[in-house]
Amino acid sequence: QVQLVESGGGLVQAGDSLRLSCAASGRTFSGYAMGWFRQAPGKEREFVAAISWSTETTYYADSVKGRFTISRDKAKNTVFLQMNSLKPEDTAVYYCAARPQMYGSRRSKEYDYWGQGTQVTVSS
Repeated sequence: QVQLVESGGGLVQAGDSLRLSCAASGRTFSGYAMGWFRQAPGKEREFVAAISWSTETTYYADSVKGRFTISRDKAKNTVFLQMNSLKPEDTAVYYCAARPQMYGSRRSKEYDYWGQGTQVTVSS
């Protein structure tokens, strides 16, 4: 059974940092691109960041570019999202996802596997 398990969320103040982790198990994700999405209350799920498998090319939403960094540890089947200079508008449930393609995508429909999400709350 494939599992993606996120961790690292929490309650922080504006300007603080958090590092989210997503551990994958149940199969090897060799060749899979990984992504992070988020969903705030009353809003649709939105793309945050993605990373390709081979070149580790990264993609970011404009709203987080320069503040967030996605990375992966292939040996540990883990992807990370370093979030700096957090803002109240970053408050959401953050999900990691795996896409069975080499390159990342901004479209949630192109990801096959999803984690259960981790809450990030940023107070002003």
